[in-house]
Amino acid sequence: MNDTICALATAPGGALGIIRVSGPHAFTIVSALSSFDCATAAANTVHFARLYASPTLNDTPCDPLPQHRPLLDEVLLSVFRAPHSYTGEDSVEISCHGSRYIINKVLELLIQQGCRMARPGEFTQRAYLNGKMDLSQAEAVADLIASTNKATHNLALSQLRGSITSELTRLREQLLKLTSLLELELDFSDHEDLEFADRTELLSLAQTIDAHINRLARSFETGQALKQGIPVAIVGKTNVGKSTLLNALLKDDRAIVSDIHGTTRDTIEDCIDIRGISFRFIDTAGIRQTTDQVEQIGIQRTYQAIAKARIVLWLIDDAPDRTEILDMSARCQGRALIVVQNKIDKRTIAYDGQCVKISAKYGQGLDQLEAAIFAAADIPEISETDIVVSSARQYHALVNARNDLSRVISSLQENLSADLVSEDLNLVLDSLSEITGQGRIVPTEVLSNIFKNFCVGK
Repeated sequence: MNDTICALATAPGGALGIIRVSGPHAFTIVSALSSFDCATAAANTVHFARLYASPTLNDTPCDPLPQHRPLLDEVLLSVFRAPHSYTGEDSVEISCHGSRYIINKVLELLIQQGCRMARPGEFTQRAYLNGKMDLSQAEAVADLIASTNKATHNLALSQLRGSITSELTRLREQLLKLTSLLELELDFSDHEDLEFADRTELLSLAQTIDAHINRLARSFETGQALKQGIPVAIVGKTNVGKSTLLNALLKDDRAIVSDIHGTTRDTIEDCIDIRGISFRFIDTAGIRQTTDQVEQIGIQRTYQAIAKARIVLWLIDDAPDRTEILDMSARCQGRALIVVQNKIDKRTIAYDGQCVKISAKYGQGLDQLEAAIFAAADIPEISETDIVVSSARQYHALVNARNDLSRVISSLQENLSADLVSEDLNLVLDSLSEITGQGRIVPTEVLSNIFKNFCVGK
């Protein structure tokens, strides 16, 4: 990290643009292009400066004769000194006007002076490497940028503030206690009269840790649902109003609506926000007996959508017979099934079970339907202090830790030697360390995979 990097940190096309510069020569490079000497600035201060279209003509940071240099823009320079910056390095943020010409020219001049363009996520990667955050917090930065609703925002904010790190620190302390007691047992194995740890107590501690890791791993399902959107399949016969309902929920003509049977041949997906949580609605082909091969493929995809959904909205506009009820109930096992009676503006039908009555065409009952969908999701309200795992990488590390810990528990139950138990305990510690990257050497390919989807400038 001996080089100095730069990148646009804001979306192009706005009234203002912020260009980040970070690295050992950040102050010198920016000063060579401006009327202000960043090296003289106090940390965490903002300064007005003129930015010139050519560097200084002498060895001083700022040209004493600026009239001989063409003015590019009037800017604000935010100066951050190591280690108290986002990256932990000397950094300058140039706030200039958002003109594409100005931004491109500033980047061009910075590169001419010795900067290089930052790779995606490189600022955050440097923050991790400089100890400003751990890997779980770095992943939370990307999630915070990508958050689309209150739930995903709170989830990312909780992780960014170190909620997962704190949990793992407590688990690590318990595991180290367990390891230390076993190591003492090994060191004094020749003294049969000394007992440093009762195996029953060690087993109880290991089982407590296992239950804690299991709770964290189980939270991944909720975390993924919040990040990806909870899948909701809209199913039913042809012309029952599935596409009309999708359009009504989205408040947009997303799906084609027609009186012709079998109009929808494939699934159509879109998301809406209900009470701060994203729901991914899937409009499906109507279920009916047909000889049309293309429509048959669509119906098979309807069944696949049911299998992948967390919630199924079964639209009816006529009383279903017993066979239809049994078939739908069987296909929806393990999923929340909401029966929705549509077209109440035309007629009311007799249905013995619970159902939500709506008119998708006229928007009647949609508030009650959204309330039923939210309740069926059974997602607790996420606050900034809740601990929910949302990264697949973190989840797999937890699963590996549980597998290793299961061997520890088995070894303790079978009263195996302390050296065998300690070996598996070290594997548990290694698996948990993968989540934060603390206390272990993280392979380069792992870091590349974590930061590859970051935006440039972050």
